[in-house]
Amino acid sequence: MKALLFDLDRTLIDVQSFTDYAAALSEVEALIGSWADPPTPPTGWDGPTRRCMGVLVALSDDHRWEAVSRLIEGHEMVAVLRSRPMPALDEAMKRAVGLPCAVVTLLPDTVARMALRLHRVPIETVVPRRAGRKPKPAPDQLLAACAQLGVEVSQAVMIGDSTWDEQAAIGAGCRFVGVTNGGPSEFSPTTAVAGDLLEAAEVAIGL
Repeated sequence: MKALLFDLDRTLIDVQSFTDYAAALSEVEALIGSWADPPTPPTGWDGPTRRCMGVLVALSDDHRWEAVSRLIEGHEMVAVLRSRPMPALDEAMKRAVGLPCAVVTLLPDTVARMALRLHRVPIETVVPRRAGRKPKPAPDQLLAACAQLGVEVSQAVMIGDSTWDEQAAIGAGCRFVGVTNGGPSEFSPTTAVAGDLLEAAEVAIGL
């Protein structure tokens, strides 16, 4: 293992719990009407969160993507100031010192970088959602992160809290460690699973 890739939301920092995705979803529906939900892995996200992330996947090649992303971003930006670090964040970052690290997130760049600064996460390479690049659960963001770090995908380990992270890692050919945050595992039986971020970092470094 030569590099660590981290999901952000509810892996490093909890932004999701403070984001009004129900209001965001209403605004998106008012803007574009209905859309076909794409096939994505089941997760423990609530309905509005899942649909907001799903529309970003569904419209990844659509000219309406940027307008939809901006609507959702407005609610995510409000949530950042209320966000909370995930358990053992500081300890996990200390374990990762000296390793190339990147954040691979469904959040936009502005929100992701504000959250990282607010909680003093020392990771500079961020691969956020953006127009023209398929978001997780597609592998594209992970491949971009490895390219930016200058490592082969097979030399990296992804740490994330959702099956979307897991599927993106599998699609990219990257090893994966799932974080349950004390809850039941939703990951595949063959996936390495950790209870918190520090345990996940230690498992990943040992791979």
